Amino acid sequence: MATTHGSRASLEKDPHQVASMFDAVAKRYDLTNTILSFGQDRSWRRATRSALQLKPGERVLDLAAGTGVSTVELGRSGAWCVATDFSKGMLQQGIHRRVPMVAGDAMHLPYTDAVFDAATISFGLRNVSDFDAGLREIARVTKPGGRLVVSEFSTPVLGPFRTVYMEYLMKALPKVARAVSSNPDAYVYLAESIRAWPTQPELAKRIEAAGWRNVQWRNLTGGIVALHRATR
Repeated sequence: MATTHGSRASLEKDPHQVASMFDAVAKRYDLTNTILSFGQDRSWRRATRSALQLKPGERVLDLAAGTGVSTVELGRSGAWCVATDFSKGMLQQGIHRRVPMVAGDAMHLPYTDAVFDAATISFGLRNVSDFDAGLREIARVTKPGGRLVVSEFSTPVLGPFRTVYMEYLMKALPKVARAVSSNPDAYVYLAESIRAWPTQPELAKRIEAAGWRNVQWRNLTGGIVALHRATR
């Protein structure tokens, strides 16, 4: 969903190119994320599980699950969780994890209507070429009354902190990625896609327009990440 030109990444989202990009970073993806987030990725996963309010035996869709780290965290609730991602390379990298894995496109999910009690997509909605259509597709496979949590990079709420964060995104993050990632250009795309992403209130409106109700959000780490929670 992104094309690279030298050290730059375009925000034009071609699904095949984005899948290839994630295939290329799969081997060191989890380590790179932990380093770039200063270890905050673990607490963000725990917060996502808590926000979903999962119960043992419920069926949960973990979309854009990557190597399945997030799926393992969700499974701590006792719910049955399936990792779904359109990058087969990412899924293959996490094949050792004891969670079911299914390759699938967020806009054309390989599931029947109203099959999941809850669904989540963490740090992947930005990578869907038409994320409004993706939100509608998630709604299709979620039962009436089911829950959605979107965990995504967002807009820091304090002005000075926001300035420092944007400087980190565009300058420091690509440099760190060159040292630890197998595909640094992917992290240039990451930084640019975060800057282009809707603010918390704007995303809430888009989620509601896609067929969800009771949309609320909670900022994590000063708004670097926001959890948007909604009901089908």
